[in-house]
Amino acid sequence: MRTFLSRTYDRFFWSWNGLSDSFRNEHSFRYWVWANIGSAALAFWLPLTHGERGLIICLGLMVMVVELLNTAIENTVDYISTERHPLAGRIKDAASAGVMLSAFIVAVAWGFALARLYL
Repeated sequence: MRTFLSRTYDRFFWSWNGLSDSFRNEHSFRYWVWANIGSAALAFWLPLTHGERGLIICLGLMVMVVELLNTAIENTVDYISTERHPLAGRIKDAASAGVMLSAFIVAVAWGFALARLYL
């Protein structure tokens, strides 16, 4: 029987494969990676509190998680059928809306952090 550590090792590399494949093949995921690098750099450059920085970075990572889930949903729908079906479009649009709302949450966090600094 395989040990906990060997299964954990496998899961790490499967996850790494998913991240690297998404970065190579998904423009939207790359966009969010670079946007989060810029956001984190700005968070460290501005005189934000540790809590504000942590929240902004964690929420940025959450956007990337939602984008990965969106990618998985879209790829699954495309794999199941090549037929254009209204329900498939609604599924993909709902997943995309999840990405948009998670990005809006980051914008709200940035808004509160900047308001504290400049108001």
